[in-house]
Amino acid sequence: MASDITGLVLAGGRGSRMGGVDKGLQPFIGTPLALHAAQRLAPQVGKVVLNANRNLVAYAAFGVPVWPDEIGDHAGPLAGLLAGLARCDTRYLLSVPCDTPLFPIDLAVRLAAALETNGAEIAMAEALDRQDDGAAAWREQPVFCLLSATLHDSLTRFVEHGRRKVGAWMAGHRTVRVRFDRPDDADDAFFNANTLAQLQSLEQRAARR
Repeated sequence: MASDITGLVLAGGRGSRMGGVDKGLQPFIGTPLALHAAQRLAPQVGKVVLNANRNLVAYAAFGVPVWPDEIGDHAGPLAGLLAGLARCDTRYLLSVPCDTPLFPIDLAVRLAAALETNGAEIAMAEALDRQDDGAAAWREQPVFCLLSATLHDSLTRFVEHGRRKVGAWMAGHRTVRVRFDRPDDADDAFFNANTLAQLQSLEQRAARR
């Protein structure tokens, strides 16, 4: 099924919580975040593309297609998904954000299996969110999702009405949630680095493994 999937790395945000830097170009273990994500995703899918809105020449140097948002104002992840669905020529689109570099290497196969088994249009990851006080709860990861390419028109209508919440759009479709709860699932698999300090901390943890 991998050949039926286009992998989309989302790197089109403003990077506000990183001081406005282009998040996808920040280094992680010597490799820009977006390139690291593309390389991690490539073995799982038929082809990989990037969604970016700044520094397009730098992103193009990674050697994969770069698809900017088709709507302005950095409208968030939904704009990136819409850009992906607009050009997707495979049956499915799998999205990952560039700021979560340790996502599972079997993300695609597990989401695809759940989507097919449940006859769903969308398969979305869920991960255990561990707090500093020891508490833990399952948390949806809506930008880690496998989408049917037929959802382009639906998402277009949703965005045209000024709506921006990924979860709200998914709620209107057959969506299956996939828990990544195996013993070998890494604790940092869905940790997203929102600040440079968080990115440096994640890099240090990854280097120690």
